[in-house]
Amino acid sequence: MQQHLEDEEDVVKRLHDPETQRSAFSQIVAAYSEKLYWHIRKMVLDHEDANDILQNTFLKAWTNLDSFRGDAKLSTWMFKIAVNECITFLNKQRMMNNVPIDDADVYMLQTLKADEYFDGDEIDEKLQKAILTLPEKQRIVFTMKYYDDMKYEDMSGVLGTSVGALKASYHHAVKKIEALLTNDI
Repeated sequence: MQQHLEDEEDVVKRLHDPETQRSAFSQIVAAYSEKLYWHIRKMVLDHEDANDILQNTFLKAWTNLDSFRGDAKLSTWMFKIAVNECITFLNKQRMMNNVPIDDADVYMLQTLKADEYFDGDEIDEKLQKAILTLPEKQRIVFTMKYYDDMKYEDMSGVLGTSVGALKASYHHAVKKIEALLTNDI
């Protein structure tokens, strides 16, 4: 069950104390596992891959605790690691399977359909197909805003992009998806 970090400042202090580091990190895992899993899953689509990337995200966070200074929120830091892990994974998948960048959406849709955990109906499948046609950056922004209801300011910290550019990217993504769904119906 997902928890909420009551006092993030206290958790950050405890992360930097060797005596309390493990329990503080356990709190982070409990607080962010579900939300990160679903964010990752929307990007890579496959349940097993999402689980692997989630584990890699927490492993990377654990091994880089010393570099977290608390300048950003913990959630921003965790999402940034997760997004980077997803991008790395997707790039490796494309290279391993010799998928040209232009055919990545077709490959990802096949992955989605083959996933035994995907139980989406026809409308959900059409939405996923439309999302997969977006350029990678727009797909990430759309997923963060539409599914995770993330604020643009938080997205800016995760993606290192200005709020204005993120708003424009989301707007273009929505327009493309609407056009695809409208033409498909």
